[in-house]
Amino acid sequence: MEALVLEKAHELSLRDIQIPETLGPHDVRIALHTVGVCGSDVHYYDTGAIGQFVVREPMVLGHEAAGTIIEVGSDVQGLKVGDRVCMEPGIPDPNSKATRLGIYNLDPAVRFWATPPVHGVLRPTVVHPAAFTFKLPDNVSFAEGAMVEPLAVGMHGANKAQIKPGDLAVVIGAGPIGMVTLLSALAGGCSRVVIADVQQPKLDLAATLGPVTPVNVAQENLTDVVMKLTDGWGADIVFEASGNAKAAAGVFEPLCPAGRVVFIGIPGQPIAFDVSAAQVKEARIENVFRYAHVYPRAIALMGSGLLDVKPLITNTFGFEDSIAAFDFALHMPPDSVKVQITLPQ
Repeated sequence: MEALVLEKAHELSLRDIQIPETLGPHDVRIALHTVGVCGSDVHYYDTGAIGQFVVREPMVLGHEAAGTIIEVGSDVQGLKVGDRVCMEPGIPDPNSKATRLGIYNLDPAVRFWATPPVHGVLRPTVVHPAAFTFKLPDNVSFAEGAMVEPLAVGMHGANKAQIKPGDLAVVIGAGPIGMVTLLSALAGGCSRVVIADVQQPKLDLAATLGPVTPVNVAQENLTDVVMKLTDGWGADIVFEASGNAKAAAGVFEPLCPAGRVVFIGIPGQPIAFDVSAAQVKEARIENVFRYAHVYPRAIALMGSGLLDVKPLITNTFGFEDSIAAFDFALHMPPDSVKVQITLPQ
């Protein structure tokens, strides 16, 4: 099948590749329709590695996906040919201790699309377990379905924050993950979200998504804005979604006493973590790595209309232009949030 193949850092090809996939009794075969371009895909393209995960042989990219079921295994129930679906890309070992504890995202043996050596889904079809395949509501498009994967990260962060109705949250970073975290915080019950970034077009978009206060930290002090909004008390929750080491080191400044900090963005290097700043506020600190048990809730919120990801889909390319899509994503302009690729049907 023709696929978008990362040959090595800085080298992509649209070419035929052999990926043997046998349909098991509990699997479905899916014709891909829309695949999002994730920051991790771009990072592999740019550097050939993310931490311990190194591209040592050609690998198909893409893990944010939606499509249509074209074949079902003999024991599959609840799904049928023709169903429009999105897919959770990480498949854990069902017998691992992490899976049995319900934290399957932390299973060291998880096989995650487009994470070396596992091929991704920028290709015509894929075989996937039915248990990790989810039917889309009729009013949710394929493009929105492909957004469930990044949205799940934001929702996992919102779950970790244990939002109380009326909380005020800060989101640091207005990239795709920051934006879906903002939407998740509002859907989870926050009365207002303050979002911080240095790119004004992204902040302008964020301001249209609900009760949102955008802060351009190149022009304003984030803590000053938060303190003004809260009569000097501080934010109930701070989500760090930028991965910027300097921003991550300052998460306790706008936080209220006994507030919650959720680290979502992954810094490229160790940060100067001020333990005493966290201690004097008795800050609770949570960390996010992917997600678990989130897809059904994310899809339900999208289907109900309470959470709308459509404004975040800013650029769409055809499959034949996949290499151009990655070059665009590598140098994304400030007014772009999410790039997606549509496959021929």
